[in-house]
Amino acid sequence: MPTPAFMDMAFEEARAAALRGEVPVGCVVVADGQVVAKAGNRTLADKDPTAHAEMLAIRAATAALGSERLNGCDLYVTLEPCAMCAAAISFARIRRLYYGAADPKGGAVDNGVRFFAQPTCHHRPEVYGGMGEGEASAMLTEFFRARR
Repeated sequence: MPTPAFMDMAFEEARAAALRGEVPVGCVVVADGQVVAKAGNRTLADKDPTAHAEMLAIRAATAALGSERLNGCDLYVTLEPCAMCAAAISFARIRRLYYGAADPKGGAVDNGVRFFAQPTCHHRPEVYGGMGEGEASAMLTEFFRARR
């Protein structure tokens, strides 16, 4: 069952990312009802194109739990994951994925390549899109509007 408080934490991470000038995406990884990792985008700060919120949170969660597998963990993220992040979610064996805004241009879960629907995908999490979609969309729209 999704917990809005965890998505609220993901939004806090997204807002912090925006304040750093990063695309406002935040992520939280939960195990047994406890947050084990959270992160916001840091591609600019780290000068790393893989420093998406999901990648950073997954790395922190695997370190915290001492395993490359996150069986039984749930991931909350404010934006539909891209192909890179969807692959990492699959490889980490995330149990459930909750995301906010759909991403028709860069998303790879319910848009684009639909990574989890591919026959080469070995692990498919349960996916729940649209959690906090209005807030997530508004945050992204405002962020990009301010840069144009």
